[in-house]
Order: sequence, then C-alpha cells, then structure tokens
Amino acid sequence: MDQPLKRLCSAAALAGVLITLGGCEATDPSAAPAAAPPPQVGVMESQARDVTLGTEVAGRTAPYLIAEVRPQVGGIVRERLFEEGSEVEAGQVLYRIDPATYQAAVDSARAILARDEAQAEITAFKVRRHAGLIKNQAVSEEDYDEVRAALKQARATVAMDKAALAAAEIDLARTQVVAPVAGRVGRSSVIQGALVTANQASALATVRQLDPIYVDLSQSSAELLRLKRSLSSGSLKAPGSDADVELILEDGSLYAQRGKLQFAEVSVDEQTGTVLLRAAFPHPAQELLPGMYLRAVLHEGIREQAILVPQRAVSRKAGGGASALVLNARDEVESRALNIERAVGNDWLVNSGLRGGDRRILDGLQKVRPGTVAEPVTPQAVAAESRPDNADRES
Repeated sequence: MDQPLKRLCSAAALAGVLITLGGCEATDPSAAPAAAPPPQVGVMESQARDVTLGTEVAGRTAPYLIAEVRPQVGGIVRERLFEEGSEVEAGQVLYRIDPATYQAAVDSARAILARDEAQAEITAFKVRRHAGLIKNQAVSEEDYDEVRAALKQARATVAMDKAALAAAEIDLARTQVVAPVAGRVGRSSVIQGALVTANQASALATVRQLDPIYVDLSQSSAELLRLKRSLSSGSLKAPGSDADVELILEDGSLYAQRGKLQFAEVSVDEQTGTVLLRAAFPHPAQELLPGMYLRAVLHEGIREQAILVPQRAVSRKAGGGASALVLNARDEVESRALNIERAVGNDWLVNSGLRGGDRRILDGLQKVRPGTVAEPVTPQAVAAESRPDNADRES
C-alpha cells in the first residue's frame, strides 16, 4: 500500500475512534440524574386564641304577651271598632255592647242612693234635735238611742247604695270591650249583632304582643350537663350574666338581632329528654310570627387559648381516630394524632395533638407522606398551581 493511501486510512480510523468516544460519553450510564425538587404544600401556622363556643338547637317562636278578649257582660254586639290584623293599644276599645240595660241600672242605682242619702239627712236632724232635748229630759233615753241607731242604719244603707252604683257603673263601662295589652289583634270571632255572654268560653279576638318576641328552645339534658361540668371545671369560661343567642331563620339567613337567654326550665321532659330554654329577641320589624320553626345558636362560653384546625386538614383512620400532617423545623412531614372535641363552623376544636406555632399542611396532602421533605408555601399558591386552567397553559 502506497504512502498516501496509508495516511488516508489512518485518518479515517482516528475519526471513527473519536466518534465512538463521543457517543460513549453522551450515553454514559454512570452519570447521576438531576435531583427532583421537593413537593410544595400549603401550610398555615396554628394560632391559639379565645373562641366562643355555641350549640345549635331547635325552637319555635312565641308571643311575648298574649291575651284573649272575652266579654265581661252579656248583650248584643253593636260595633266592632278595629281592623283584623292591625296594631292596637292597651285600653283601646275593640267592641261595643248595647249599653241600654246597664245605663238603666246605673240610673236606678243613682236614684236609690239619692233617696237614701235624703233619708239619712233627715235622721241626722232628728239625732241633733234629740241631743238638745235630752238635756232637758224632754225625750227619753230610749228614743234618743233609737234615732242614733236609725242614723247608723241610714248611713250603712247609703254606703250600700254607693257600692251598688259603683258595680252598675263598672258593668256599664264593660259594655266597651277593650284590649288588655298592646299588640297585634287577630281575626274576630263575632260580627255586629251577635249575642255574647259574660265570661263565655270562646274569645272574641286574641291580642299578641310581638315586640320583643320569645323563642322557646329545646336542649338535651346531656348537653346541659356537659356544659355545667365544663363551666365548673374551668375549661370553659362563662360568657357573662346574659348569654347571647343567635337566630337562624327558616331560609338559612341570620336574624339581624341577637337575643338574651331568659331562663331554663327546672325539669326535663320525660318523653324527649330535653330541657326548655326561653330566649327573648328584639323584634321591631315584626317579621317573625308565633309558631315558626327556627334554629338558634346558644353561646355557651369562651374556650381560652383554643386551637382550631380546618376540617379539610384532618383525616380519619379506620378506627375513627383523627390525625393531621405538620411540617417540623427541618421541613419534614410529621403525622400528629389529634384529640378532637367538636366542630366549630368549618373547623375542628382540638384538645391535644397541636400547639400554637405548629405548621399544619392544608393543601397538597396527596403529594407527601410522613418522613418526606416538602417546601412550605401559602395554601393559595398550591390551590392556584393545581387549578385546571394552569394545567392547560402548562400543557
């Protein structure tokens, strides 16, 4: 082989070796891959704070005052002086009964009183005359005693006549049937011309005072016992002398006014095992009607330095135990067993398992497990990263 051809073959062989070495370097299996970044989890620091605890119970509205209007004298109803469903004042005339008979009784009683007063005056003259005559022994002691007794009898008769006149005037006044309390009057059970009797069984109308308004609540005796024990042990601080009550209307909205708990019944209903509680609410708009079914939140007391955990951050085990994931100081995921007492809104009230300052994992729980390292971010950042629109833009 001549010299030029040898040089050409050597160059080709060298080029092949270089290409082979370059390919081996690019596909070296011993080279370590780049480490993946730790997953991001949304965390929130636990804050111990005072929390007002409440219990939701069912109840019904009841009038603050209720009075059934009945006639106290009999007769024919001549007028009805109110509009059904309107507001009336205490003492306002609602019905007028025919007063003719009662007016005649008053006139008769006045005449009898005038007659007996005149007779008593004549007897008084006789007593004064006999008092002068007896000094001269012109009349006997017996006659003097008789006229004095007659005067006492005449005065007693006058007193009886005055009482009879007062009774007749009372009956005359009762021909005007008035509202016993202020409030809203319902429908009338009688019409003009109806015959009514004194103290009849059926009411002519009913007046209900609705401002303020009562709400009768039913709380289980077990809950009431638990509340008393919590207050006595000091784990729950009493809210004050008058416990606030919030009202939830039938449509789920919150009533604008807060009420005060008035009293608790001293006995337990044997059939339901509940205790009756009564709360009073200001009711200026009178939007509530007696008999409405409502729910109320009783503010039982204040739990000092309480720890609340969002419900989405708590998982349940097969046995019913609760746990939550937290990040320690080294950003390692830890699982904490929680002792949960009750729900407070969308949170759980934790008795033990968490302390103030612990970083609870709220979002990204599916990305981590205990022992792994995670990058803490705000929960909003994790939620924004996992939204479908962000995934579409990344793809």
